[in-house]
Amino acid sequence: MPTSCPPVPQIRLPGQAAAPAGPCDLTPMYLMHHAFRRDLRRFGAAVATTAVDERDTWRALQGRWRRFARILHHHHAGEDELLWPLLLSRVDAAGDPDGRAVLLAMEAEHAEIDPLLAGCATGLDRLAAGAGEDTRAALAVRVAATAERLGHHLGHEESAAMTLLQAHVTPAEWHGMDAGFAAHYSARDKLFAVSWVLDGLPPDVRRSVLRTFPGLLALAWRVALRPAHARRERRIFGSGSAR
Repeated sequence: MPTSCPPVPQIRLPGQAAAPAGPCDLTPMYLMHHAFRRDLRRFGAAVATTAVDERDTWRALQGRWRRFARILHHHHAGEDELLWPLLLSRVDAAGDPDGRAVLLAMEAEHAEIDPLLAGCATGLDRLAAGAGEDTRAALAVRVAATAERLGHHLGHEESAAMTLLQAHVTPAEWHGMDAGFAAHYSARDKLFAVSWVLDGLPPDVRRSVLRTFPGLLALAWRVALRPAHARRERRIFGSGSAR
């Protein structure tokens, strides 16, 4: 069911492949994608520069990877359960086989990414337990492969799947999915995500996003959440990480 609502402005973030015009504000989707790309850059740099005998750092990276992978898994689960089925019904009703092919590719790409995430987790587990240079070298290859594959998927989603969303989903339907997506995350994940999605954004974008937060949450981020997040990220990734 194509929408007749007027288009709304869309954000463009570093690394983002596209921002199709349409009636739905896709800022939450693009913020998540920016954070996934940023995290993988940081993990790649950390794996390349952390000495194998720095066990405390490897354990910190191990725990941070688990959180990254959990958020990514829940993000994909929300799409698989809520967004792609709705869009499939709409493109089928419109007689759009190309649109169907795009959406089936989205699900297949999700399935390809899961083993890569698991392989990286295994490498980090081994390094945290005392493995040596061969394991670090193998992990560097796995992290690079994960970044490449996830980057391809995010770009495909931004350019093709989000075009379908803008053509077939109303703003009310899009906002109505918020609770379903949020149900996948624990309270701890939600609190972490406040600082996580703001980390590394261009200042003008960060200010714009903060204006959409409830006043108390924005204040809590400035006073407590942001400084604590920045300290944790520096301990894990180094001094150039969190902003």
